[in-house]
Amino acid sequence: MTDMAELKKRKEPLNIAIVYVDPEPFIDHFTGWLEITKFISEQRAGTAQAPADGVTPKLSKDDLESPTVQKVANDAVAAFCMTAALKADKAAVDKVEAALREQYGDDFPGAFALKYFRAKNDNPETLEDHVGQAGKKMLEGDIPPPPLRAKENWSAGLRFFEKARSSNFVHEVMFPLAVWTREKWTETQDKGVAFMAHIEDNLPILREALEDPRNDQPFIANLLLKAAPAVDMELDEEYQGFLRSLARRL
Repeated sequence: MTDMAELKKRKEPLNIAIVYVDPEPFIDHFTGWLEITKFISEQRAGTAQAPADGVTPKLSKDDLESPTVQKVANDAVAAFCMTAALKADKAAVDKVEAALREQYGDDFPGAFALKYFRAKNDNPETLEDHVGQAGKKMLEGDIPPPPLRAKENWSAGLRFFEKARSSNFVHEVMFPLAVWTREKWTETQDKGVAFMAHIEDNLPILREALEDPRNDQPFIANLLLKAAPAVDMELDEEYQGFLRSLARRL
């Protein structure tokens, strides 16, 4: 089977693995996801035909190094690293890396994405740089002191939010990110109020944002928008409008 039903079938185990940070199913189904996404991409481009036996073609060494496969692999590995970081589960990332390295070698598909969560970068510039550095600190349990904690949580949440929106696993990352966002800002509300800017104005706004019981993209967008003044972060009018549109529920 080499159609969209097969794509869905192969993606579902990865979805669950990413949401629950479960390395075993991620490892087991990673290659199958690369195979089907490459094949369907080629079908859409008119460069591949459905095989007579209906079996999705395996990947050759050249296939593994192709831009199409590398892009999909980096996306999947980054999504897993993000949810693992949100749960501070470094062991899960270590296990995925070890398994992929054993199967494919040091330049395994997804290695490029993983390096952002491993290397120290004191001057992050790209979105991937910022996500990787925030994720690295989470995985290592590098918790900032209370005066900086809320601001760093806000920045990390924003970067993860932006990265997740461009992923094939947007929904799978958004739910853990929403849970993490709620936990961190509830902690700020309960224990970090003294370090908020303009407490009398921003604490009621934060409390109102946290009253939303749904852990989803609109909740995150609304909290990022409403909490920005509390951590002295300025958003231009265009970006405020962007977050406001995402926070709006239909």
